[in-house]
Amino acid sequence: MIAFLYPGQGTQHAGMLGCLPNSAATRRTLDEAADAIGTIDGLDTAESLASTTNAQLALLICGVATARTLTDEHGVRPDVVAGHSVGAFAAAVAAGVLTFPEAVTAVRLRGDAMARACASGQWGMAALTGLRLRAVGDLVKAEAAQTAADTLWIANINAVDQVVLGGTVAELERARQSARHAGARRFEMLDVAVASHGPRQNGTAHTMAQHLSAIPHRGQRAAYMTNVGARRIRDDAASVLDDLAAAVAHPVRWFDIMQLLPELGVVATVEMPPGDVLSRLVTATTPAMHVFNVAEDGLESITARLRSLLIDAVPEPDHRVEDLLGPT
Repeated sequence: MIAFLYPGQGTQHAGMLGCLPNSAATRRTLDEAADAIGTIDGLDTAESLASTTNAQLALLICGVATARTLTDEHGVRPDVVAGHSVGAFAAAVAAGVLTFPEAVTAVRLRGDAMARACASGQWGMAALTGLRLRAVGDLVKAEAAQTAADTLWIANINAVDQVVLGGTVAELERARQSARHAGARRFEMLDVAVASHGPRQNGTAHTMAQHLSAIPHRGQRAAYMTNVGARRIRDDAASVLDDLAAAVAHPVRWFDIMQLLPELGVVATVEMPPGDVLSRLVTATTPAMHVFNVAEDGLESITARLRSLLIDAVPEPDHRVEDLLGPT
């Protein structure tokens, strides 16, 4: 089984749309995006990507265009999809739960709502590496005991010793000092203008739930891994939509998702661009997994290596590889 992985905000970079595959699938995706939101010229400039909404839209376009190219032009189809934060919307498109125009509309609404929730400009996120989850939880509780509001929280659980914190800039700076004293190896502020996956975004989650409730329920083409709860969803579009809405206000349990994939029979992951963050997390969590990254490995190489891998994995001589990977 193959899993497609879609990165979230913080991985964006200037010029990212110009790095997309030169394919009919990419051109179709760009045309559909322009039809949905107007011109996308300049969407991936450094100035434009400073906007939460624009960064999330660019990530969605990258994920969908690349996955479509892999499927339509290289015959690579996912059995499972997983998206980190906003990457979940591209995953939902691959799973057949959302159309791409629906995803564009939803992501624009989500980004705008997230930005409004953090309009004061005092919010941010930081990756903390080198402490176990329990130690980080104790640190957050200690900081919370000194404040009257929810201004610091665990937003992403990425690896056994890496979490992302969300909160006010002031609380994150205090957490930096506490983490250093606790023995953390690294504390890095992320390139985001909002704080997500915590109580500050409860209103966004409500807005998204109302919006997504109008989306018709469709049959799934691939299993979908939830951000909230790290569950596999098959043939239950309503639960996928619920996860898309709620996840913005709850921690992303990426570490749990990566641990579960081998148990579900996944033998290879393919990360959509931009970046390689998710591939590195997969390798750290499940070293036996075959990990592919479009930005570094290229589509042709990935396709050839997947075919070789699945040929070796075919249990019966008369079982066609095309049944697993699609026609050449």
